[in-house]
Amino acid sequence: MKQVIQNFKTGELYVDDVPKPSISKGMVLVENKYSLISAGTERGTVKVGKANLLGKAKQRPDLVAQVLQNIKKEGLKATLDKVKTKLDSLKALGYSTSGVVLASMDTNGNFKPGDRVACAGQDYASHADIVSIPQNLTVKIPDNVSFEDASFTTLGAIALQGVRQADPKLGENVCVIGLGLLGQLTTQLLKANGCRVYGIDLSKDLVELSKNSSGTDEALLRSDSNLMASIDHFTKGNGFDKVIITAAAPSNDPIELSAVISRKKGEVIVVGAVKMDIPRDPDFYRKELELKMSCSYGPGRYDVSYEEDGNDYPYAYVRWTEQRNMEAFLELISQGTINLKPLTTHVFAIAEAEKAYDIVLGKTKEHHIGILLEYDNNNLEKNKTKYSILSNPLKEINIGFIGAGSFAQSYLIPHAKSFGASLDTVVTTKGITSKNVAEKFSFNNSSTESDDIFSNNEINTVFIATPHNSHANYAINALRANKNVFVEKPLAMTYEELEHVKNIFQENNFKLMVGFNRRFAPVSIAIKKEFENIGEPIFVNIRVNAGFIPKDHWTQNSNLGGGRIIGEMCHFIDLMQFFTNAKPIKVYADCIDTSSQKIKPDDNIAITIKFDNGSVGNLTYLANGDKSLPKEMIEVFSGGKIGRIHDFRGGDLHKGNKVVKLKSSSKGHKEEVHAFLASLKDNTPSPISFESIYLTTKVTFKIIDSLNTGLPQTIED
Repeated sequence: MKQVIQNFKTGELYVDDVPKPSISKGMVLVENKYSLISAGTERGTVKVGKANLLGKAKQRPDLVAQVLQNIKKEGLKATLDKVKTKLDSLKALGYSTSGVVLASMDTNGNFKPGDRVACAGQDYASHADIVSIPQNLTVKIPDNVSFEDASFTTLGAIALQGVRQADPKLGENVCVIGLGLLGQLTTQLLKANGCRVYGIDLSKDLVELSKNSSGTDEALLRSDSNLMASIDHFTKGNGFDKVIITAAAPSNDPIELSAVISRKKGEVIVVGAVKMDIPRDPDFYRKELELKMSCSYGPGRYDVSYEEDGNDYPYAYVRWTEQRNMEAFLELISQGTINLKPLTTHVFAIAEAEKAYDIVLGKTKEHHIGILLEYDNNNLEKNKTKYSILSNPLKEINIGFIGAGSFAQSYLIPHAKSFGASLDTVVTTKGITSKNVAEKFSFNNSSTESDDIFSNNEINTVFIATPHNSHANYAINALRANKNVFVEKPLAMTYEELEHVKNIFQENNFKLMVGFNRRFAPVSIAIKKEFENIGEPIFVNIRVNAGFIPKDHWTQNSNLGGGRIIGEMCHFIDLMQFFTNAKPIKVYADCIDTSSQKIKPDDNIAITIKFDNGSVGNLTYLANGDKSLPKEMIEVFSGGKIGRIHDFRGGDLHKGNKVVKLKSSSKGHKEEVHAFLASLKDNTPSPISFESIYLTTKVTFKIIDSLNTGLPQTIED
């Protein structure tokens, strides 16, 4: 299928053929008819992509701060590799489309093939032949509303939410600063609400459009010398009841102007992206002005539970959500209250999207406001899920990757490639990602369907790096397809999944490896060697200053990531097994009690594990500390010796009243991948036994049981 793409590293914008997206639970697969280019928002996005590295850094200082913090944690080289991976990516453009449902897995059964729908969402409702949309960002189009008009729905919902934040009353004087597409829609909504509307913009064309087509009672250029006199006349010297800022500008002028023209105790509502250095005196302070922010399409925006998990808010308590705002805007179009015809200035075929962006970016000088992209229903290529990229000869180990996010691109794919294995097919849910990764790492094929790997008899090894909740299922399918499996941690998220994997594994002779990399770090191996024949129990003490992760992060979602006990602490349980060379037989855990709704209590936990050879392991995992302290401290005690690992950036051995420094060259990612692939090549046992992997995973479930019961839990094979 065709999709508009921007290379974030080079800034190049183009239309390319990519595999169509896959569909999963809670999603709706839609064949686009039209999509709207939001000139203001997308102009800014494209300009960031076209900027050089310094320009990108200036526009995203928050990311620069993350990079600097990561250098302290992981070192310069590892951080640079991560940054290169992030920059060398393809970006989907667009977030407002209309089309026809091809298939639906929405949990409410609201959508059926053939339904006419409008769609929203960055990275979902993209400029592409086919899109996969979360159910709460999809709405049905009334029969008398055209696909062209329906493609404005997302922008309409944004405008509508801004108006709702203003809460205008009949007869109030409202000023709209910024008369681009969002401002024109806002003006029409305010007029429908019975307000007197005044518009201000930098463009003469937009000022005239607002008066002739969108219904402003008066509108002037910001540069007009009579602006303040005109406003005084319009408001009878009182100032505006409400000012809605829909401009997109780096200047602080819209904020300053809004304060000057507001009445005493008036309200300023910020919808557009403008600079916000709030001048306290004289106006905001002396007039006691109220400043409000409007969050995109409305309640639900940026809430993973709503947008991605499909959980709606109760109608009685949250009347206007993202989805209900979209429905309301479509109803206003259906009633004829909103007129979009004057706002549609251009329509381009998807294949000519570059011409459209030339207008948006000012390369082609044409008056524009609403630019639509139209999709070809007769494109026979749009349903392809797999594209051939190269035809490299296959080697003894031929790999398929399912999932290729930043972790896989940084820590798995490069090391599989450096070992000398052939990279056959990469599968991701979005075709744009799949094709980008395939081209970047020289895979033969890109795809969005996992069956393209499972049904390929020439692929003998599968790497799984998808969200945690899919690991067990993909591992089972790969084993059933007679393939060796490397799955990122965790292996499973429930007892049932774990037992299912165990049963399938025991039915065949293929290898299964989980990405517990820390045991493969050179410093871990050096310490293990010192204690190998110690002849007495070992005590392992691990302190992890993990750092805070908010509850709405995907890893904290019980259905998607499983939480940090299952998703992260498994690393350290595996490391304990590695050092003790023993099986865990009992575990007890306790966590903090807190009334704070921000803190997840079991992110701050103390765990004690007893092993069958008498060894003991303590894990103190904390999310309530400070990042200036190194993340991980590991200590191993036995036989008059102590081994220590300092955040895998160094280590030392204490023996014979002397200290021996140990160098740490890595955290073990390369070593674990190479060890696994070497075991396939040489037909030797897997680097980690399945029994050990099984017990590590089971211990994480028992930790949760211990927290729930307050009692120690026994662990059986």
